[in-house]
Amino acid sequence: MRNQASLSGPKDCGASATPKVAVMIPAKNAQATVGRAVASALAEPEAGQVVLIDDGSTDATVAVAREAAAGSERLVVRSLPVSGGPAAARNLAIAITDAPWICPLDADDFFQPGRLRRLLAQADGCDFVADDLLMVREGAESAPGRRVIGDREPLPITLDFSSFLEANVSRPGMARREYGFLKPLMRRAFLAQHALAYDESLRLGEDVILYSAALGHGALFKVVPPCGYVAVERAGSLSVRHTTQDLRALRDASARLLDLPGLTSREQLAVRRHVRHLQAKVDLREVLDARREGGLASGIRAIAARKDSVPYMFARMAEDKWDVLRSRRSRRLAIARTPLSAIPTRSGR
Repeated sequence: MRNQASLSGPKDCGASATPKVAVMIPAKNAQATVGRAVASALAEPEAGQVVLIDDGSTDATVAVAREAAAGSERLVVRSLPVSGGPAAARNLAIAITDAPWICPLDADDFFQPGRLRRLLAQADGCDFVADDLLMVREGAESAPGRRVIGDREPLPITLDFSSFLEANVSRPGMARREYGFLKPLMRRAFLAQHALAYDESLRLGEDVILYSAALGHGALFKVVPPCGYVAVERAGSLSVRHTTQDLRALRDASARLLDLPGLTSREQLAVRRHVRHLQAKVDLREVLDARREGGLASGIRAIAARKDSVPYMFARMAEDKWDVLRSRRSRRLAIARTPLSAIPTRSGR
């Protein structure tokens, strides 16, 4: 494999001229948010093309996007009659664009002004360059936002294959660094040189697999402090609604990373750790499915058949239980602090 900079050893990618960027937005039934996403992308002078892939929507997604574009010829719209998933939508966007840089934008999310300019200024010599995400809750989009990577890593950093995969593995008492959520500028020439595309068998984690494959081929992938990508947490997002089969497909795609040529023993170990992590997530979902479909006894039998994943499953169940208790306690405190005058009474009494 080509030599790569380590996670702990930042490498300066220097300054850049201002090439054009193709912003790709896959959207399915996103009429509530797609207008904001399209408008924020078109507000970037560096966005030569904003490509909306309507992934089988049954609402007014396309109409809202066109209205937000206000007639701009930079908006390109393609509609799929049947949903193929975000990976297929992004691959189509890449195929119909010609910009030297490609940038994903989820239909729920948006750019703050100047994001592309700030990223491009740090992109020279890089194959991928991403900024730390600013996470906000739906309904509070004007809030400053919580950094996803935050202070856990001294940015800028350059990622390598092993560290990237290991950062996406949960460990007791340590949150994942969630590098798979990053939305980088990607150099088209690098993707073409290595025939890289999103894995269309996936409805979950397609970003993780593409970034891993790129790093396996020696991509220089830099992560810098926030430049203005705002990710909106929504209860109905695909990452929240994923199925057991979605997890199985992601596990299998991770295992296929072992087929990349020239992996070192450390890199092979990182893949196997990532696969084991995903297998534990699959096991937990299968246990929950068994309990829901067959009751407590069926759930216990499912646990007994998956002994290797028991520590992970119990840890996750305990975390979920603690989150529920903490949420209930917060509601009780909120009620206790509510002035009596604000509590409604029956019949106005």
